[in-house]
Amino acid sequence: MQAHKKHNMTALTVAAMGVVYGDIGTSPLYTLKECFSAAHLPLTQGNVLGILSLIFWSILLVVTVKYVAFVLRADNKGEGGIMVLMALARRFLTGRARMYIIMLGLFGAALFYGDAIITPAVSVLSACEGLEVISDGLARFVLPMAITVLVGLFLLQRFGTASVGKMFGPVMMVWFLTLAVLGLHNIVQAPQVLQAINPWHGVAFILEHRFGAFLTLGAVVLALTGGEALYADMGHFGRKPIQHAWFVVVLPALILNYFGQGALLLSRPETLENPFFMMAPAWALLPLLILATLATVIASQAVISGAYSLTRQAVQLGYCPRLVIAHTSEREIGQIYLPFVNWALLVAVLIVIVTFRSSDSLAAAYGIAVTGTMAITSVLFFVVARINWRWPLPLALGLTALFLLIDLVFFSANMLKITHGGWLPLMIGLVVFALMTTWKRGRELLFERIREHALPLESFIENLEHYPPTRVPGTAVFLTGTIHGVPHALLHNLKHNKVLHERVALMTINTEDVPYVDQGCVTVERLSDSFWRIVARYGFMETPDLNDIMAHCEQAGLTLELMDTSFFLSRETLIPTNNSGLARWRERLFLWMSKNALRATDFFNIPTNRVVELGAQIEL
Repeated sequence: MQAHKKHNMTALTVAAMGVVYGDIGTSPLYTLKECFSAAHLPLTQGNVLGILSLIFWSILLVVTVKYVAFVLRADNKGEGGIMVLMALARRFLTGRARMYIIMLGLFGAALFYGDAIITPAVSVLSACEGLEVISDGLARFVLPMAITVLVGLFLLQRFGTASVGKMFGPVMMVWFLTLAVLGLHNIVQAPQVLQAINPWHGVAFILEHRFGAFLTLGAVVLALTGGEALYADMGHFGRKPIQHAWFVVVLPALILNYFGQGALLLSRPETLENPFFMMAPAWALLPLLILATLATVIASQAVISGAYSLTRQAVQLGYCPRLVIAHTSEREIGQIYLPFVNWALLVAVLIVIVTFRSSDSLAAAYGIAVTGTMAITSVLFFVVARINWRWPLPLALGLTALFLLIDLVFFSANMLKITHGGWLPLMIGLVVFALMTTWKRGRELLFERIREHALPLESFIENLEHYPPTRVPGTAVFLTGTIHGVPHALLHNLKHNKVLHERVALMTINTEDVPYVDQGCVTVERLSDSFWRIVARYGFMETPDLNDIMAHCEQAGLTLELMDTSFFLSRETLIPTNNSGLARWRERLFLWMSKNALRATDFFNIPTNRVVELGAQIEL
């Protein structure tokens, strides 16, 4: 048994390296050269040691202490990520405090989409730029190669990551070992680079360059990109494998490689143009280019999969219209594919890569999304530690103040790059934030209008049982978003068809603030001789399953034969008004999103030949 557990832990640790650490693992491709170009610093020993010291201590404090040691503890039934953290933080809050936490969490989630667009572009571009090191004549192939790799990556998404995912861990293991070997080889040539472990070199660098050092911090944060993935992907592997992978393989490999690049710059200053690829001997350049391209594809895959998961959470929590969600694995519930998100990301990535054309230009746009999400995570962590865990105020405040100070310094340093591309993730974040908040508020207003005009359910059923209309054989299931009042579709069916089925079930599907609902996910209540109420509860990491609901109904005594059951739902036609509670542009945006949302019957995979849609006009 002990041997089995050890083998399972090893397998999960290797797998975590492939998914969790793809992004941060490819940061050495571009971080150090960007640190020197950010403030146009001269290549001196003091500057090399100072920048390496800042990178070293940033990785230790932000990734190791903040995320690995503390944030990973803030799990919701084993799941992590900023939407999960938001759900945890708002659980015991009410009023304005709850609203502010939700807004913060949503904006952090919105910034992730900026990251999901920039990460594939900058990672793959930086790998393909290795062609320039092999030969100057190959420079013109960098952009076409990057576009080809990215298009191929997005085209493969519909087949799922189950088979490809098995390769991720071993490939990234080879990648991290390569990082370590290259770094160690160069450190031996210039061992004085190890002095950078002393934090005084970072302090001295800041005191000497001041504003130049502040600009450099905007590039140092590139070494931390992907740190948020440690937390977001916790549900796939668990806390222990992620921590083991970090301490045993990833952290040593990254530090050795950064110090190796620094050692190379000390001994051969002319390699500043691309110190990562120039660490390798000439014979190893082509294999290293291929390996780097594979590593960046894996890093991109991780963030693309993250965008799918985040979108599903947003749909389930009511912040996004229903979209097609395809499950690409029968065994792994987390492996999903969203066609709309996939093609939207591809278009956005291609526009970005053609516009910016180089990893240097894109690096300026990268930091804001990362640091913004990091700062929001720190604030939400404070709320969870203080309110949920009941930490003493001095402990929660002191620890969060340290994290937030570092995050805000990095964020403010990146704010200086807004005109050089930093506007891109902010614009993406604001657009996604507007979409999510508009949809959520619009749906709330819609349900308010429905409830205002709804008839009381109890008296309605009682009246029908005493004065029944014409009954027809079979079962009618009316899908409704609320358990209060009579569904519009039921009223319209009676009004126009003048009949009622022998058995009537009112079905409501709710999403909880937890990733998964284990017990009692479907409750069936008999309201009268012929009326039933079905309430299905799901977590925001789950997709409602009609077959599962029907199986629970049968256990409760309500047998639903699919070919003898008709599903009724209202198709609301929304009419804008001047007093809707939404600004005019948000009202139009909500109407447009409503028209393009996936129908409920398609989302829940209800056979179309069993569906009856009845229209209803509702004034917002």
